[in-house]
Amino acid sequence: MQSSTRRAVIDLGTNTFHLLIADVFASGTISDVYRERIFVKLASEGISTIGEASFLRGIKALCRYREVLNEYGVSDLQAIGTAALRTASNGAAFLQEAKEKAQIDIKLISGDKEADYITSGVLLAVPAATERVLIMDIGGGSTELIIADKDGVYWRRSFPLGVSVLFNEFHSSDPISAAEISALEAHLETVLKPLKVALKAFSTHHLVGAAGTFDVLAERLRDPGAPLHPTSHKLDISGFPSLYERIVPATLSERLALDDVPVERADMIVMAMILLRFVLRLASIEGITVSNYGMKEGILVARPQDAK
Repeated sequence: MQSSTRRAVIDLGTNTFHLLIADVFASGTISDVYRERIFVKLASEGISTIGEASFLRGIKALCRYREVLNEYGVSDLQAIGTAALRTASNGAAFLQEAKEKAQIDIKLISGDKEADYITSGVLLAVPAATERVLIMDIGGGSTELIIADKDGVYWRRSFPLGVSVLFNEFHSSDPISAAEISALEAHLETVLKPLKVALKAFSTHHLVGAAGTFDVLAERLRDPGAPLHPTSHKLDISGFPSLYERIVPATLSERLALDDVPVERADMIVMAMILLRFVLRLASIEGITVSNYGMKEGILVARPQDAK
């Protein structure tokens, strides 16, 4: 029987705080023990400063997670702060209060390190691919894009294109206006020029999405004819245009009424869909796989020296 170590990771995302407790085996595989996510929306009042209400929601979530960690007797914990906590003027104050009230030490990581962990988690989840894939993780404060295959990473970059950032800058109308969509796409054209260059050097037509919006797509567009896999799902990409047309032109109240859009994502999913469509077109994507694993799982299986 394989030996295992019980570990926990908290991913403090811009929109969502995730807790994962799992048994990590010597082989590098993991077995879930407990998962929870809490939508805190740290950037609901802007990305430059965490608003008072968002600050309190975040600390409350961490106090809740401390209770769970104590209940499960987990001492091996990594708490990772990403885009919002990297950029907020009061990010340091949040880290201090988290330490005082929840006894949780938070480590801030760079966008590049975030992409590194995401890559490790995704490649653990998807079947070993002989072809290159474009990995995409759409967060609240940033979006990570990685070109990789089973042999390694060819290119990776973290972009300031999280849905909270884009929402605050480009989505003031309800529903979003044609002018706002055009302005957003022009912005993406400029910011994602490095991806365009990378795709010329390392072309790929297969996208692997990690978490967030991709979970919504997995529920709606899962390919019923694809072989079942425990930690990833192949999508029927032909259904994406109709799903886009259901979500993007809708008002917030109309999106809240859609069964396949979680209430917590209804406000910002428009940004994610526009960003995703842009990338699908830029890379001429022909297939999409959704990975159940992402940054949290990548952190869990990282070597101890990698996490420092």
